[in-house]
Amino acid sequence: MSGSPSGPSGDKARLMELLAVSLRAYYADFTEASAAENLTASQGKMLSVLRQGPAAMRVLARSLSCDASNITGIVDRLEKRGLVHREPSPTDRRVKNVVLTPEGERAIDAIRAHMHATMAGLDALDDAERATLHDLLSRTFEAASAAATVQAQA
Repeated sequence: MSGSPSGPSGDKARLMELLAVSLRAYYADFTEASAAENLTASQGKMLSVLRQGPAAMRVLARSLSCDASNITGIVDRLEKRGLVHREPSPTDRRVKNVVLTPEGERAIDAIRAHMHATMAGLDALDDAERATLHDLLSRTFEAASAAATVQAQA
């Protein structure tokens, strides 16, 4: 018997594959756009994470799925370019938070503006479809994101 699996588990498998294909396309677009700003994909990703607010180095390591020593190097390079700065955590002076600077905000805005393939895909949707996609993605990944944040802060 050939063809794609049907039923709830087959539907989930197809959705997971579609998400994987979508993420590969998004990541390729993001990597190219980061390079246009003379940034690595990891540096661009860090700026994107920091757009959500200051974060401790340990939280960044978890968010970017890399070792803390790699985070130090990425932050050092971004700090040297004036895209981020370190400051003591307001709740624990032993912890350093990494904060996006106005120049860092400009860089992440430029990266997003250079993501032509992603923008073209989103432009193919009307306003209602984009709102539905937003709601579905938010609901799908909200629990996973919250769990990862709690785990990273532990």
